[in-house]
Amino acid sequence: MTGAAQTWRQFGDGPLSRITSRVYILLVVELLLLLTTLPTLLPLLLLGRDASNLPLVALFLVPVGPAISAALYALRQQRPDLTDLRPAALFWRGYRANLLGVLRVWVPTLLWLAVLAMNLAYRGAVGLASWWTVPLVLIAAGVTLCAANALVITSLFDFRTRDVLRLSVHFLVRTPAVTVGNALLLAAAAGITAVFSEAVLMLLASIAVLAFLRISEPMIHLIRKEFTP
Repeated sequence: MTGAAQTWRQFGDGPLSRITSRVYILLVVELLLLLTTLPTLLPLLLLGRDASNLPLVALFLVPVGPAISAALYALRQQRPDLTDLRPAALFWRGYRANLLGVLRVWVPTLLWLAVLAMNLAYRGAVGLASWWTVPLVLIAAGVTLCAANALVITSLFDFRTRDVLRLSVHFLVRTPAVTVGNALLLAAAAGITAVFSEAVLMLLASIAVLAFLRISEPMIHLIRKEFTP
């Protein structure tokens, strides 16, 4: 029995096994991301790309935050070991544990971005001068990048919401590589959506979340080192 267990352990530690386990983890997380977001994202795919639909877009995106949070948790906690693969259990554990905390960050972010986008889209109607375009775009970018940091922090740590927000702003400046990496990732996501469709981005969701997690590693390391016991 011991020899068989050792043989299985050696098999589970090999390069091919590690690759297989990572592919399996990504596939499971991808399916769960689709399961938790598809009911609200399907109507989004049917919406015309018109500024009048921006409030509906924000509403349909509400379930995306908790789903990304659960995926971050599962990918961070799951070991690439064929003898201990349970990404689905970790996903649902992260979903339940982080749901309220994520919504406290995610919903205000969507509201802010919807208001900013509406002001940009109807700049003339609300009486904003053309030079307001740049400040509003910069504010929207800042809000999005802070929300990205906050999403990672809420998913992996147990802080109060106000502390999450403070840390997200703090690390926006302190870890510029994370900020730039997230900006490039968001630009890539926007490019895929513009060139292809939201459906293509959804099919790449688990890979995008994994990239998001890897980009955020310097911030995660510093938070664990300096702000946790």
